[in-house]
Amino acid sequence: MIVFDKLWDTMKTKNVSTYYLREKCDIDSKTIRRLRANENIETKTLDKLCTVLKCKLEDIAEFIED
Repeated sequence: MIVFDKLWDTMKTKNVSTYYLREKCDIDSKTIRRLRANENIETKTLDKLCTVLKCKLEDIAEFIED
């Protein structure tokens, strides 16, 4: 299972809010809800997040075995 727990820590460290993601980065509230619920998202969203946060994929997501 892919989880996005690290995303929220990275956002906090970089002082980026969900409001900023929605208004400035073209990430809609539905996608943010899906991230919070650890649901599937598109790879282009992961690309946007890494670009905005200037981080690597492993800074926002991780695989945890079921």
